[in-house]
Amino acid sequence: MTPLQLTAERPLAVIGAMEEEVAPLLAAALDAREEGEGPYRWHRATLDGVPVLLAACGIGKVNAAALTQALLGGGASAVIFTGVAGGVDPGLRVGDLVVAHDALQHDVDVTPLGYEEGQVPGEPPVWAADPGLRDLVAGVAADVAGAEGVRSIVGRVASGDTFVADPKRVADLRRRFGASCAEMEGAAVAQVCARWGVPWAIVRSVSDTADHDAGVDFRAFTEEAARRAVAVVRGTLRRWA
Repeated sequence: MTPLQLTAERPLAVIGAMEEEVAPLLAAALDAREEGEGPYRWHRATLDGVPVLLAACGIGKVNAAALTQALLGGGASAVIFTGVAGGVDPGLRVGDLVVAHDALQHDVDVTPLGYEEGQVPGEPPVWAADPGLRDLVAGVAADVAGAEGVRSIVGRVASGDTFVADPKRVADLRRRFGASCAEMEGAAVAQVCARWGVPWAIVRSVSDTADHDAGVDFRAFTEEAARRAVAVVRGTLRRWA
């Protein structure tokens, strides 16, 4: 159990890229009121007994980083990023769950200057999730997976500003980075949180296997996959409370 104490002034931020990843959480929240700063909007509420900020950031790393910064300015003391991703680990299937052990940006390449692949200059090669929060989320994910007959793993989240839909690219992400899943926001959230010393975790439900059928799978299974990620978030909040 993470020792972090949440209050109305220092709540947990729960972020998804798309509205459909956050809407089920907002629908279940109590006393939700909209807030914002500049172009960024979120809802301050209570969900399963825990004070939260709920927000959709939009697709991509810049959107994710910008909203995360705004939420930290709004008082967030920890962040969970939730939603769907493409499976890269060959053992994953649609509906399986991935909890981040760490995250990196797979589309960063400054190797000519001596940095590792995926490493942002001035930053570590990967950003590690907060151990306590990671273990809490992973324990809930294992329970949700067991109840629904799917798999849950703790692994590496590879983020980049590209929708991966090529089997060769999938194999490349696995070989070069040891990625478990590919998505477009998580590592940017991790980078911002790490800079501010704020605990973070990522839970992703596999909506596609990031191959040549990824576009079709993503549209067909996003809602169902997002539902499982939402179940993990709510289970985490219940244990936190």
